[in-house]
Amino acid sequence: MRQILLTNIKELVQVRENEERVVAGSAMANLPSIKNAWLLLKDDYIEDYGEMDTCPSGDFKIVDVKGKMILPTWVDCHTHIVFAASREEEFVMKIKGQTYEEIAAAGGGILNSARKLRQHSEDELYQHAADRLIKLIKLGTGGIEIKSGYGLSKESELKMLRVIQRLKANFDVPIKANLLAAHAIPEEYKGDRQGYIDLIIQEIIPEVAAQNLAEFIDVFCEEGFFSVEETDQILKAGRKYGLLPKIHANQLAISGGVQVGIKNDAISVDHLEQIGKAEIDALKASNTIPVVLPSCSFYLGIPYAPVRALINANLPVAMASDYNPGSTPSGNMNFLVSLACIKMKMLPEEAINAATINAAHAMGVQDNLGSITKGKLANFFITAAVPSVHYLAYSFGENCIQEVWIKGRKYKA
Repeated sequence: MRQILLTNIKELVQVRENEERVVAGSAMANLPSIKNAWLLLKDDYIEDYGEMDTCPSGDFKIVDVKGKMILPTWVDCHTHIVFAASREEEFVMKIKGQTYEEIAAAGGGILNSARKLRQHSEDELYQHAADRLIKLIKLGTGGIEIKSGYGLSKESELKMLRVIQRLKANFDVPIKANLLAAHAIPEEYKGDRQGYIDLIIQEIIPEVAAQNLAEFIDVFCEEGFFSVEETDQILKAGRKYGLLPKIHANQLAISGGVQVGIKNDAISVDHLEQIGKAEIDALKASNTIPVVLPSCSFYLGIPYAPVRALINANLPVAMASDYNPGSTPSGNMNFLVSLACIKMKMLPEEAINAATINAAHAMGVQDNLGSITKGKLANFFITAAVPSVHYLAYSFGENCIQEVWIKGRKYKA
């Protein structure tokens, strides 16, 4: 048995006793903490915590935090980190004024990544993804969902999902896999949309389920990609095989994606840059979690999701990076928290709740991640010497993380 006692913690942040619910509406402005605290770890888990005047004694390894703060690791519930190569050539096209849709029409975008991915071996894809994941963990991410979607064929989608399984086997952070074969219509099916949808439903989904390669199924429900009716077909097929629905919805326009996601009991609807009262009312009547992706808006120069309207509607907002080679080539959740405050007018407390406890719910890992809670995994980070939790959002671009701990151990790549 391994027991470690961390002492002299300036502030132990996001302490929640037996927290089982998402944090919604005005409650998102509350970030419970213990000042001048201690934290006891037992093997991989959080055993106990409290104020220093109640610090226990025993045969513990003592780690003096020396007045630094501790927060639970970030939970990134929406990423695409298995990809073959960067797309900086499209970055230049964007600077010259071409839109996301124009770049896609010119052979860029998702189809560009699909062409590159098919040329790479499984080992090459794994090594690239592992390198990215190591960097993300060092930036404080302690749980991650990874989507397929750059294969766009049965062989390549399965290849991507096998890479995610290897990441699961070789990394100690919780990882969830998401089948996103419905990311775009591949070039070889350009004149046969239903043929590709049939391939997803009749061949890819059954094989993914048979090999237990994914927990979730996702669809890019947008004009030019997959319609509401097509999305409904695919999500229903996935549910029959035990894949829980998630959905890319309303990034480029109001598409009906939110409603079809809710209709299929999606665990989350992600993006939401373009939503109105009908979508918000539908979310209020559901258990589906709205997930916002502000760094995508930052990179593409498109509107940000209306977070204040979501919070004012008493909804539990979660937040993720959308790390991918085309629209968000970064998974830095620290920058994301700053961006949410600066551009979406979230309070630091709201942004931290969105990137921890609510994101854990949106990924289905709330029993192990998202808060400092007895019995949860000891996944947390120790800050540098900072004056307050607000400084983490205020000091965008500054690395305020001194150490990352995963399963009760200081992380070393």
